[in-house]
Amino acid sequence: MAKRKVLFICKPELITPFYAFFQEQEIEVLLAENFSGAIKSLQSAEVELIFVQTGLPGFRVEGFLAWLEEKGHQVPVYILSKQGNSLEAKKFLEAGAKDYWLLPLTEEKLGLLLSFPQEKKSVLAEQEKISFSNKEILGNHPKIKTLLELAKRVARSKASVLISGESGTGKELLARFIHQHSGRKGPFVAINCAALPEHLLESELFGHEKGAFTGAIARKLGKFELANGGTILLDEVTEMDFNLQAKLLRVLQEEEFDRVGGTESVKVDVRVIATTNRNIEEWIKENKFREDLYYRLNVIPLKIPPLRERGEDILLLASAFVQKFCLEYKLGPKFFSEEAKRWLLNYNWPGNVRELQNLMERAVLIAQENKITSKHFLVENSLEDFVQEQVKEKTEEQREDTLLTQEVLPLAEMEQKMILRSLKLTGGNRSQASQLLGISVRTLRNKLNEYKKQGIKIP
Repeated sequence: MAKRKVLFICKPELITPFYAFFQEQEIEVLLAENFSGAIKSLQSAEVELIFVQTGLPGFRVEGFLAWLEEKGHQVPVYILSKQGNSLEAKKFLEAGAKDYWLLPLTEEKLGLLLSFPQEKKSVLAEQEKISFSNKEILGNHPKIKTLLELAKRVARSKASVLISGESGTGKELLARFIHQHSGRKGPFVAINCAALPEHLLESELFGHEKGAFTGAIARKLGKFELANGGTILLDEVTEMDFNLQAKLLRVLQEEEFDRVGGTESVKVDVRVIATTNRNIEEWIKENKFREDLYYRLNVIPLKIPPLRERGEDILLLASAFVQKFCLEYKLGPKFFSEEAKRWLLNYNWPGNVRELQNLMERAVLIAQENKITSKHFLVENSLEDFVQEQVKEKTEEQREDTLLTQEVLPLAEMEQKMILRSLKLTGGNRSQASQLLGISVRTLRNKLNEYKKQGIKIP
C-alpha cells in the first residue's frame, strides 16, 4: 500500500520534531522552501494535503494559492502562522486556503487531519480520536483528593464547570477526568480561546454557512455541534472577545445558537467546562468579562492547587514522569538521590506540573548513571557551570581510580562533548537539545557553526 503524501512548504526545523509521528501514520512528507520546489513536488507526486508557513523569504502565499486555482488543484491548503492576525487570516481564507493555524504545531493538531485516510474520515471521527486521554491524575494530598471527589460527584450533572488554577496545574486534564466520569456518550472537544482572533474563534465555535463570507465555500460545523452529546472545553475562556461572550451566554441559557451567516437556530446538548488562570473577579471589574456569563459558567467552581502546595505529591509525580521517560527512551531505571529529593521539595515550581514534567525529561536524558541529582535538572545552571561540574567529577573519579597521571579534558572539549551528546540523545532536535543544556537555541547554533568550521561532524 502506497504511503499517503503531504507537502510542507516551510523551514525544515518546523517539522523535524514530528518525523516519528509521520512514520507511525505511514505518511511521506515532501518538503519545499520556495515556489519552484513546491511546484516540482506537486508535479512529481499526488499530494493529499499542503501546509504553508507564512514569512518564507521570497514566497508569496497569495501567489501560490492563485497558482493552485489556475491549475485546477483541489488539494486543501492549511496556512501556518507564527504571529497570526485576523486580517491575514481573512486574506488567505478568501484566497482559497482551507484553514489558518497558529504555530506551534502539535501532534494533536496534525492528528485531526492525518490520522485517517482523507476520503474515509469525518470531522466527528477526528474529534473522537482525540476526545479522551487515559492519563491518570496522580496525587495523595488532601486538596487533590477532595478536588477529585467533588469532580466525580458533579460529573454526571449537566451543570457548567469553571476550573481555575495557575498555568501548568493540569486544568485540561481535570476537564477530561470530569468527561470520563460523566457517562456522556458524545466526544470531548477542546478549543483554546486565546489562540484565535474573534473572527476565527466565532466560526470555530459555532460554524458557518456556505457563502457567509468570502472563502466560505461550504457549510462548516462548529465545535459546539461536534461536541453534541458530549463535553466542550473552553480553555482560557477569559481571553474571549467581549462581544463574542454574549453569543456564548445564549448557548448556555437556551442551548442553541446560530451559525455565522445562518438563519435557523441549532439546538445542542453539550456540557460546558471552562478554564482560566486569571483572577476572574478582577477581570469583571475591568469590564473585560461579562458578569452574567461568569455566573453561568461558575455553577461548579473547581480550583486546582499549585504544585508547591502539594507536598509529597511532588516526589510522586516526579517518579512517575521519570519512569515514563525511561520507558519512552528505552533507558534503564533511574532513581533520585536524597539531595535531589530535597531540591524537588524545596523548589517553588512557578511552572507547576508542566515544568516538573519537562525537568524530569531533561534529567532522564542527561543523567549518565542510574542516579539523578539536582545538577541534572539544570534550572539555573548555565552550560559552562554544568560542564565545569562534569570536569570536576571526572577529575575526582580519575584520582580515586589510579595514582597515575591522567589527562583532564580541556573545558572547550568537554563542552563540545556535552553539546554533541545532547544532539544525539534528542535525535538532532536543536530545540530539545538547547533545553537539555539550559542554553538558548541561538547559542547552540553558534556553537555548532564553530564546530562545522573545524570539520566536526554534527549529528
